[in-house]
Amino acid sequence: MKYIQAVKDDLEKHINFEKAEFLPKFFQAFPGGYGEGDQFIGVTVPSQRKIARKYYKDITLDEIDKLLREPIHEYRLTALFFLVLKYEKAKTEAEKKAIVDLYLNNTYYINNWDLVDSSADKILGPYFLDREKDLLYVFASSDHLWKQRIAIMTTYHFIRNYQFDDTLKIAKVLINHKHDLIHKAVGWMLREIGNRNLEVEFNFLKEHYKEMPRTMLRYAIEKYEEGLRQRFLKGLI
Repeated sequence: MKYIQAVKDDLEKHINFEKAEFLPKFFQAFPGGYGEGDQFIGVTVPSQRKIARKYYKDITLDEIDKLLREPIHEYRLTALFFLVLKYEKAKTEAEKKAIVDLYLNNTYYINNWDLVDSSADKILGPYFLDREKDLLYVFASSDHLWKQRIAIMTTYHFIRNYQFDDTLKIAKVLINHKHDLIHKAVGWMLREIGNRNLEVEFNFLKEHYKEMPRTMLRYAIEKYEEGLRQRFLKGLI
C-alpha cells in the first residue's frame, strides 16, 4: 500500500484547525445528526482535489478501497476524488466496471451529502446512462438515506444529457421522504430539468407540487419569476 500513507501525509500538511472545529458542526457529526460519528481533520476541498490530481494515476483501486473505508471524512472524500478521476480516464469497459463495483461495494462509507454529490453523477451517472437503471430504483426505494441521495444525484448526469424520465420517476418515489437532504436533492434535480426544459419541469410540478415538502418545492422553483413562484407557494396553480 505504497501511496496511502503518502496521501495521508499530504492531507495532514493542509490541516486547518479552524476548519477542523467547524466541519463536524456543518456536516452534523454530532449525536443525532445525519453525520453522527464522522471525524474531520480540517482539510479544504480544493486542497483535497489538488492531492487527488497528484496521485490518481499511480494509486491503485485496492488502495483507494482502503482509503474509502477510513473513519476520517477527508480521507474518504479524497478517495472519491481519485475514483472520479480514474473513471474519467478509464479506457475500457472493464476498467469502468471495476471502479463502479468498488463504489457500489462501499456505499456504507459514502455517508454524507458532499461525498455523494462529489461522486454519484460522475461515476454512476455515465456508467448507467445507457444501461438498465434498476439499481437506482432499488436505492431510491430503500430506507437508507445516502443510497436514496445517490439514486437521485446519479440522475444529474442523465439530465445533462437531456434524459429526464428517470429523474422524474425517482422524484416520485422520494416525494414524501421525511429528510430535508432528500427534499433539497430532489428539488435541485427538478430545477436542473427546468433549466433545460421548463415545460417538463412545470408539468411535473403542476401535478405533484401540492404533495411536495415545502423545501423540495422551493428548491425546484427557485429560478421561476416571482409571480409564478408565489402562485406555486400559495397553491394557486
